[in-house]
Amino acid sequence: MSLYIDADACPVKAEAERVGTRHKTRIYIVSNGGLRPSQNPLVETVIVPEGPDVADMWIAERAGPGDVVITGDIPLAAKCVEAGARVLKHNGEALTQANIGNILATRDLMADLRAADPFRQGGGKGFTKADRSRFLDALERELRAAARG
Repeated sequence: MSLYIDADACPVKAEAERVGTRHKTRIYIVSNGGLRPSQNPLVETVIVPEGPDVADMWIAERAGPGDVVITGDIPLAAKCVEAGARVLKHNGEALTQANIGNILATRDLMADLRAADPFRQGGGKGFTKADRSRFLDALERELRAAARG
């Protein structure tokens, strides 16, 4: 069991490391750089080369059954779900076989709408304390479920 964190723009890296460490889980923090490496022996900071989706590809090639992935990237989430990994968004929302198709379709529709109307560029909701709390609860549940196999 491993915990993979898509670390670029991830607001819950510290929380994920804390929960993963409590479960004695190997943690991979994957980014294009700019992160301070953790001193935690369970954490490996993976710096991938610059380029579009290189961190996503690194995670997607490795994550599978029994692993937990933290990402806000819906195409990456879809690949990881397909590979059998458990996937959480930063707000604690679980992405599963049952919901990933609809979430991916909605993402694509919204991208098309934004492309068609340059004035429709909303930034979405801000990240709240409630989101952080939901994330911590969800990660705890997912790591326990992954350990049970």
